[in-house]
Amino acid sequence: MLCLAVFLPIVAGLLLLGLRPKSRATREILVEGVTIATSLIVLYCLTSGSKEPAIAFMLMKDMPIAFAIDGLGGVFTALVAFLWPLAALYGFEYMEHEGGENHFFALYTITYGVTLGISTAANIMTMYIFYEFLTLCTMPLVMHGTSREAVKAGHQYMKYSFFGAAVGFVGVMIIVAFGEGGAFAMGGVLSEAFAQEHPLLLRIGYLSAFAGFGVKAAIFPMHAWLPRASVAPTPVTALLHAVAVVKSGVFAIMRVTYFSFGAQLLRGTWAQHIAMALAVATIVYGSTMAVREHHFKRRLAYSTISNLSYIVLAACLMTAEGLTAALAHMVFHALIKITLFFCAGAVLMKTHKTQIESLRGFSNVMPFTCAVYTVGALALMGTPLLPGFVSKWMIGTAAVSSGYVMGYVGVAAILISAVLTAIYLMSVSFFMHFRPLEDTEGLIEGKNYDPTWKMKLPLAILTAAIILCGVFSNDIVLKLATVAAGVI
Repeated sequence: MLCLAVFLPIVAGLLLLGLRPKSRATREILVEGVTIATSLIVLYCLTSGSKEPAIAFMLMKDMPIAFAIDGLGGVFTALVAFLWPLAALYGFEYMEHEGGENHFFALYTITYGVTLGISTAANIMTMYIFYEFLTLCTMPLVMHGTSREAVKAGHQYMKYSFFGAAVGFVGVMIIVAFGEGGAFAMGGVLSEAFAQEHPLLLRIGYLSAFAGFGVKAAIFPMHAWLPRASVAPTPVTALLHAVAVVKSGVFAIMRVTYFSFGAQLLRGTWAQHIAMALAVATIVYGSTMAVREHHFKRRLAYSTISNLSYIVLAACLMTAEGLTAALAHMVFHALIKITLFFCAGAVLMKTHKTQIESLRGFSNVMPFTCAVYTVGALALMGTPLLPGFVSKWMIGTAAVSSGYVMGYVGVAAILISAVLTAIYLMSVSFFMHFRPLEDTEGLIEGKNYDPTWKMKLPLAILTAAIILCGVFSNDIVLKLATVAAGVI
């Protein structure tokens, strides 16, 4: 069934490219139907309890392309399966004004299957192959519309991703060569004897994998592609910044840290300290650039850069407490950030406004969208009772508990970033709710410009999910703690 979940949307997307349905309604039914069917198959796989790898085919001798769901993969897989049908529904209304819908939704559907291939990969080679397929199927989405800016963004994304693939391959080969084929196992697949005989190779291999997968996680200084990719249609940027690409990056870092190289072998080494230092630098850099940015979507992009490194910092603590915090922020940030991007997309589609200063008084003409944005902003800035506060508190606590000097530096970075996050998110909400509607060019005061139900329904569901994650955060954290401890 896992193979079906991975390959159903890939095959369906390829067929959509060839069939090219002429009716928009037919295409939407096909896309949403395949997406929901895939999510239901994923739900069955998550609840069936089977942990045996499903082998799709043999790439070569002793190198299967195989899929399995363990605790870590289950968290990411469930997140992807929940968000993708909502993103597809949102995209139907948004893309009516963009054109090229057949091509777009075919690749969008294929990307779903490829992302599931990453989240359910049973070994490092399977994950690496699907990770590179992710670049190939998302690059045309970034370039959708083929404007000069979009083409440049796509080329930059391609260059960064291919560079990451080359660097990361060094780490992959070390895992495959010395880790019994590279099958994932909690605690890692490299032996203590290997670490003692080849300490430099271990650390260089880990940093190569960290840097290679860190490109998609937008680790400084490999981050520049992400703000530029915000030129893509919002259904793309929402998934780029919340689920498919960037979360695949942080997920891959967690995989190689805990399931390939092994946290025990890396803990306390200079490789760990370099990884943590890069994460700390990225947290502050991303938040600082977000405050300076006046383009709505690019500001959210810089916010993503910062928040991804919250996750990376927690994961690189290489403790069960740190991994629990990383998983919590991965889930909560995905829900919050896709909501914020959907709000930005609604504003762009309905009013064509891109600059934050142009949003003055928008709660008068887009009350639903502005209210949802404010809930998301409050959650991400770390307001108590909302999930962003929970995960950030956990990261800070885990960093202090680690006893590392870099952990304390990380706490300082988080505190600085928290202040900057409040500034760059709530200033937008302030413009929306507490300033008069000054920029009325093209707008009719008193008219409602909120989108239709196709965009409102995903926003409503996501807002409810954010609030529920805050209410039931303790139960969620306890579940994630069992994942981090290797119990499930």
